[in-house]
Amino acid sequence: MSNQIDIKEFVEDALQVSRFAVLSTEGDGQPHASLIAITPAGDYRQMIFATYRGTRKYRNLVENSKVAVFIDGRDMVTSGPRESFVLTALGNAEEIENAEHNEALRAHLERHPDLESFLRSADCALFHVTVGAYQVVRGIDDVRWWSIDDPAAT
Repeated sequence: MSNQIDIKEFVEDALQVSRFAVLSTEGDGQPHASLIAITPAGDYRQMIFATYRGTRKYRNLVENSKVAVFIDGRDMVTSGPRESFVLTALGNAEEIENAEHNEALRAHLERHPDLESFLRSADCALFHVTVGAYQVVRGIDDVRWWSIDDPAAT
């Protein structure tokens, strides 16, 4: 990956094939990590995920919206040659409210139809992470950053 456009394309490809990630939150001074099902949205500037409202994850998100979303692609095949990667998205999570809720629910159900009963439960909250930057690691000495607002990556 030699430039920002290559990194952007790599991130887009990785998100297209990744269905699950680890969400990192913080609450009461303690880190917390949770497995989540993800759906990329908004030209890969956002990711949709869901959680029950009664969880530590939900409480942490209400208290502090800053999150990291970690995708382990060591065994994943992207559209290019098979390669290992780790992708971390840094951003802010916000609960999806009325106007956007149905569209986000439809998109998340399309990608994760096996989660329908969970996603339609009354205690389920949909969130989107607005990503500010991605870190792509493809090796011990191959670490790249893509800042979403970088005009060189458009």
